[in-house]
Amino acid sequence: MKILAWIFGILIGLIGLIYVIAFTSLGNSMIAPTIELKIKEQTKMDSELTTFSLSMSEIDVVLEINKQNIIKVKGSYSLFAQSFDLDYAVELNDLSSLKALTNVELRNSFFTNGNVKGDLGFITVDGVSDVASSVTSYHVELKDLDPTSIIAKIDGAKLDELLEMGAQKNYADAKINLDLNFKSIEPNALDGDVVLKTKNGSLNSRVMRDDFNITIPLKTTFDMSLKAKLKGADVVYNYDLISNLFKVTSSGSLIPEPLKLDVKYALDIKELALLKPISGADVRGSLRVDGTAKGTKDKLVVDAISDIASSETLILATLEDFEPKSVKARIKHLDIAKALYMVKQPHYTDAKLFLEADITDARASKLKGEITTSIREGLLDSNYITKTYEFKSKMPKTSYRLDTKTSLDKDMLITKVDLDSNLANFNIKSAEVNIKSGKIVSDYKVSIPNLDNLYFATEQHMRGSLVANGDFTQDKDMTLNVYSKVAGGEIVAKLYNDDFKADIKNIQTLDALHMLIYPEMFKSSLDANINYNLALKKGKFSGYLKDGTFTKNQMLDLIKQYARINLYAEKFKGDVNADIDAHKITTSLDLSSNTSSIKTKNTRLNTQANTVDSKIDIVANKNPISVTLRGDISSPKVSIDAKELMKKEAEKAIKKEVEKSLDKEVGKLLKGFF
Repeated sequence: MKILAWIFGILIGLIGLIYVIAFTSLGNSMIAPTIELKIKEQTKMDSELTTFSLSMSEIDVVLEINKQNIIKVKGSYSLFAQSFDLDYAVELNDLSSLKALTNVELRNSFFTNGNVKGDLGFITVDGVSDVASSVTSYHVELKDLDPTSIIAKIDGAKLDELLEMGAQKNYADAKINLDLNFKSIEPNALDGDVVLKTKNGSLNSRVMRDDFNITIPLKTTFDMSLKAKLKGADVVYNYDLISNLFKVTSSGSLIPEPLKLDVKYALDIKELALLKPISGADVRGSLRVDGTAKGTKDKLVVDAISDIASSETLILATLEDFEPKSVKARIKHLDIAKALYMVKQPHYTDAKLFLEADITDARASKLKGEITTSIREGLLDSNYITKTYEFKSKMPKTSYRLDTKTSLDKDMLITKVDLDSNLANFNIKSAEVNIKSGKIVSDYKVSIPNLDNLYFATEQHMRGSLVANGDFTQDKDMTLNVYSKVAGGEIVAKLYNDDFKADIKNIQTLDALHMLIYPEMFKSSLDANINYNLALKKGKFSGYLKDGTFTKNQMLDLIKQYARINLYAEKFKGDVNADIDAHKITTSLDLSSNTSSIKTKNTRLNTQANTVDSKIDIVANKNPISVTLRGDISSPKVSIDAKELMKKEAEKAIKKEVEKSLDKEVGKLLKGFF
């Protein structure tokens, strides 16, 4: 019995000790620091329990998260019934100081107060708030601590204050009204209505301009309405967003989990730039789209009809797990100039785009299908291109048309291209693009009907036409192979990144000079090699001339007159070399025939200024002559230094006269003897 008495006494003592610690002012003062420490650890803030009073049936707590933010709880409870009836007040005067607790940046203040009552099986919360200058009330029911019912009413919340509270700029202002009536929010057992409306909305034109470089009318208004009825797993809704700059509507039904959609939508946006804060896309202009979305997450069919860039556009896409499975598209009469404007690109061209796409498998690495495009009524903006690329002369009016056909095969795009224009025609039989690696392999053929039309780019007047073909590879490095028959011969060239090499065989110089509109004074066959760096604009030319004959020219006419030798009848051969530095070319020439030679060193040509500065040393039948050419390449000033030749001619004339005089004197002398 004594043992039982001791045990009973100890239990009574423990109960008494717990009571004293838990439910008396003395005990409250003892455990308050411990609770306060735990709160500090959880909030990571210097929180303080300024009031902590707990009795067997009542509680009164005041928690200062910091000096500006206070939470109050006061009321009664039953420890044995596990029920309570508590009043609360949340006074957050400085939301910005709570970042360590919320992990997001907030501003301004938030106040709410209300009552919580019930037990652990069923709890009701009733409260009011003035969030964003609104009149807000709410009623929440919880079963086993899980929310089951929500009724809330927000009247007159200011959108700019909500944005400010969320540390956002006041992009827009509006009055927001919300009626939320959920009798049940249990998954798959929803029962309720949502009515959300914004009135007297307006966009802040100054902030939109400063933050997103978007210019909108000073008075840009909008109203929004969302009505949704939730029943079971179904959500039936109707949404309208109407403004003087845009209109968005959508209606239909959906099941959130597992997802099932049957909705209609329509967008009529007069200025796409307004969506930049949402989409992040830097586009502008107007857009109209309407369509439907039907299906499930496993298979969702979306169609869209649009007039984007004044086109007739139709797209039908099938998605699996929100990834495109197949796509069909048709675009007619798309205005490329308007499309360039929309994506904020310069006005390179006017044209109409047509497209037909049938992609039976749009999955990455499993692509299958065909895309056919054509561009009609193409006209390049010559003024813009000339100015942008700083051409010295204006680009001529250039019209064009383009046809492409692309086959998709897993990671490969195989394209055929035909481009016709009054400047050049460009054809590709097969261009293969590896989407995964980025490698490009392509053949090509280019035909230029009139080379002089390219003067704006080449800064070199030319005659005739040119056809070239070859292949192109772009991988880690770029390689372009070129083959062309030109001027009676052929050119085989290769461009590797910036390094250009060319082998020239049997080029007929007379044809080449005619093409380049240079004086056609030398007819020969030329073999040569060119090494040139496009980035540095420097290179070397090394060639060999054979079977060379001169055409009639002022220089050889003078030589024929004074040297009494006809160099037109001579056949020359020899080397020609040049150092190229952009437009400046320094050449050397060493030609010889059976009786004569023609040499020059450091002849300077300027293809941009079209000038020549050259000294040519000619030995014609052992007679030295120096010729200087200066000025315009087409008609240079020619000066001849023939001092040695003139000296020889003078000596011959004097000798002849002396011989005549001697003959006369000798005759007289002989006659006197007889």
